[in-house]
Amino acid sequence: MESVKQLKTYIENNNFNLHEISNELNEWKNSLIIYNFALDEINTKLKILNEEFQFIHNHNPIEHIKSRIKDPKGIMQKLHRKGYPITIENAKKYIHDIAGVRITCSFISDIYEIYNIIEKQDDIKVIQVKDYIQNPKPNGYKSLHLIISIPVFLSTGMQEVLVEIQIRTIAMDFWASLEHKIYYKFDKSVPAHLLSELKDAADAAHGLDVKMKKIKDSVDIFQTIGKNQTLI
Repeated sequence: MESVKQLKTYIENNNFNLHEISNELNEWKNSLIIYNFALDEINTKLKILNEEFQFIHNHNPIEHIKSRIKDPKGIMQKLHRKGYPITIENAKKYIHDIAGVRITCSFISDIYEIYNIIEKQDDIKVIQVKDYIQNPKPNGYKSLHLIISIPVFLSTGMQEVLVEIQIRTIAMDFWASLEHKIYYKFDKSVPAHLLSELKDAADAAHGLDVKMKKIKDSVDIFQTIGKNQTLI
């Protein structure tokens, strides 16, 4: 209740028009709903792929799928950081991760398999690829980032909507989650020794990914040539 009073006082002291603010927030909400529709489209595609791999193929590259819509506050802050006026038009033009999907895989090879499947979808256009696996960030961050365009059909016609897709292994995702929490706790001013330990942890996570893939390959060979044959 106290925070509501403070907000009301702040608005009154700065001569904000509550009616205009309410209208603007509703406009943002209505304009961003199309990104929900875009997530519905891409999530349906991924659900179909997930079930196909689960029931038809020997290996399912998809472990988990998460999706989210960036909140208006975060969008406005990002526009401000980029130096653009805070408008809905600029949000749609310059902020490409308003709608986001994260796909978690078991192995690094799964990441590129999923990317190839997405790229072959007739109604999906891959606009941008950032491969932080082949070229990790200085802090050790690894992931494959895609900006894709997907059509959404409304009563007024079709609109192309941008969606960011991040594809990473379980180890990469665990590291990224920890790194995010640490940066949040230290308000981005992380002590140097922790940054060094995070980088070491990223290298260890990559080593785990490589080792687990070698084990899987050995199991696949074993199943193919038979238990009485010598593995080469």
